[in-house]
Amino acid sequence: MPGLDGMRVLDFTQYEAGPSCCQYLAWLGADVVKVEPPGGEPGRRTGAGRGVAQYFENYNGNKRSVVVDVRAEAGRDLVRRMAKGFDVFVENQGPGVMEKLGLDPVDLHADHPELIYARIKGYGLWGPYAEYRSFDMLAQAAGGLFALTGEPDGPPTRPGGTFGDTGTGAHTAMAILAAYVQRQRTGEGQVIEMSMHEVMTMFIRTTGISGWSLDGEPAPRIGNALGGAPSDMYPCSPFGENDYVFIMVGTPKMWEALCKVMDRLDLLEDERYRHAAGRHEHRGELHGIIADWCAARTKIEAMTTLSEAGIAASAVMDTQDVFNDPHLSARGFVQQVEHPVHGHVLLLDKPFRLERSDVPLRAAPVLGADTDDVLAAELDLSTDALAALRHEGIIA
Repeated sequence: MPGLDGMRVLDFTQYEAGPSCCQYLAWLGADVVKVEPPGGEPGRRTGAGRGVAQYFENYNGNKRSVVVDVRAEAGRDLVRRMAKGFDVFVENQGPGVMEKLGLDPVDLHADHPELIYARIKGYGLWGPYAEYRSFDMLAQAAGGLFALTGEPDGPPTRPGGTFGDTGTGAHTAMAILAAYVQRQRTGEGQVIEMSMHEVMTMFIRTTGISGWSLDGEPAPRIGNALGGAPSDMYPCSPFGENDYVFIMVGTPKMWEALCKVMDRLDLLEDERYRHAAGRHEHRGELHGIIADWCAARTKIEAMTTLSEAGIAASAVMDTQDVFNDPHLSARGFVQQVEHPVHGHVLLLDKPFRLERSDVPLRAAPVLGADTDDVLAAELDLSTDALAALRHEGIIA
């Protein structure tokens, strides 16, 4: 039986932060019903290619879709009534949107005090920035990630992943689980407030540690090199834009193994490199020696040779490498999932494996595929009532 079997989630979210939160819960077995406006939430129109909105597919699998026009009071009333049958309500709309709709926690808790109401905002619900708009990259910039990314003599750089969105989504799902367990003990609902800005700041606790003070100097950008030595990125044959291997020599044992792999035992006797401090001081010379060794190999050859010798190393995988990675393929992490309209859709599997409660991947729902079934079951609406609502444009 899935771990969250019995949990019911009303997903009133868009784009990535909220949808990823609800998808985590769906992957763990919760029944997630996504409420979308006519035409679908904006994520359905983001990154569409070859007829498939891959962006939407990536964050909305294992859910059901209901289309309700909440611009109309009748639509808002449907959502209020539906919420009474759910354990969790999740939203990540812009500042003040839910209050204007009359679907904020005060309104929904009036009829359903046991409801867990999760709110994801760029900067939280209060504070000097609370009314500011935010997206993933803005949360990363505000949280310090840009300033730590890039070369020392270059500008701040945006990291490639959408940590602001999916990172906040995962944190929100964790908070919802805690609130759900508490509700099982006490019967009480509560409001969960999430700030993308604050979640991003959590991710600099290690990389920004040298600037961790109220009045000191900011932590510097250090590029790919880490404090230890040698720990850096090295170019490999045939020297394409992603033909690199990252090597991190974290222990004396790894340093000895690296010298043996490179057939440079003389380095072990060199006083300049005998200790970590010396290797760091002379890291420029070391970098050239290691780079020469890596240049004679492909990134996969270098990664394999180093890793099998007990040295921490990884090829720099590009997106095509990832989807063709033999390790991920062997573990079934890249999957083809059947979609009712688009046929096979490529998806990544869940980032967790539960021995006793696995939930198979399902494709994201077609817009409004479950409107009638959900409203009939939740609100006991007849076929004629549903037809009338559809004729008025309230549902689709």
